[in-house]
Amino acid sequence: MTADSTPALVQIADADTDGPARSGPSAARGPRARNTKAYLQYVAAKIAGAAVSLIAVLVTSFFLFRLIPSDPVKQMTGGRRVSAEQLQSLRHQFGLDQPMWQQFTSYVGDALTGDFGTSFQFHTPVIDKITEALPATLLLTGTSYVLYTALGIWLGTRTAWRNGSMSDRFNTAFALTLYSVPSFWLGLLLIIVFAVGIGPIPGMFPTGGLESGSETGLAYVLDVAHHLVLPVITLVAVGYAQTLLVMRSSLLDEMGSDYLTTARAKGLRDDVVRRKHAVPNAMLPTFTLMFVNLGHVVAGQILVETVFSWPGLGGLFYQALSVPDLPLVQGLFFVFATAVILANTLADVLYPLLDPRVGR
Repeated sequence: MTADSTPALVQIADADTDGPARSGPSAARGPRARNTKAYLQYVAAKIAGAAVSLIAVLVTSFFLFRLIPSDPVKQMTGGRRVSAEQLQSLRHQFGLDQPMWQQFTSYVGDALTGDFGTSFQFHTPVIDKITEALPATLLLTGTSYVLYTALGIWLGTRTAWRNGSMSDRFNTAFALTLYSVPSFWLGLLLIIVFAVGIGPIPGMFPTGGLESGSETGLAYVLDVAHHLVLPVITLVAVGYAQTLLVMRSSLLDEMGSDYLTTARAKGLRDDVVRRKHAVPNAMLPTFTLMFVNLGHVVAGQILVETVFSWPGLGGLFYQALSVPDLPLVQGLFFVFATAVILANTLADVLYPLLDPRVGR
């Protein structure tokens, strides 16, 4: 290498650095500015993807339930003898005599303004029925969500940290068993044993519903809590098992990491190593699961709500599907899917804040 080539190499090296000596417009853009720009681009891409998903759901919700081999107008008559003119009048009243493309354009246009039509069987706006049933669903699924998330994370951490112990084997096997059990079957079993009563076990809880209908004040709150016990146990039993298994698997992957060995070498207590080093990193997959389940809080649990006659969105969806009440089914399906999509999008947006490697 000659002396004449040295200045050129120095200039190339200077051009590749991000140090403070660099001049020009790019000097104001440090790593933090570039990271912020990349994060905003990442968020914009996720929001755009969510918007596309919502449009797909809107289209799917219209055509999917029209594949059901049933005439909603005849179902509304309840099997009574109705003349052809009356049936045609009902079809015209609900817009079912229009061409499919015209029904679709009307549905999309109204849905974009929050109008999902009028329920066939309840003769009230769909949005009113959804608003009426939403609090019951949030009460049931929200209570269950908080309980099974906390229980799953706690037990998943303990079982993984004591990997191979008797408690680890028992908790893992029990969680796998519950995770494999259909929620509606478990709900029916709980009703038989603890609501109806079997053998020496008397019935201690209501078989279904939200309330008895005759209580007020504190007695009403206790009555609702009494009705909550069995459906909440059903949802917690299935939900905690999934959270436990994910948390346990994530923590086991972290336990052999070098940074934990370094923390122990510094003399930190084992519980400090677990709480402040291992668990925060192992929480990342569980964090994603938490937001997926958060979307299901609004979507409800159709089978569990039906088994326990719970007056929420899940039970309402089952009633609408049995007709089929097309406007109500479409509206509920869109609300369910929107809740899940928004929860997943929120998880994607927040994830890079916990793990900077994401979104770069």
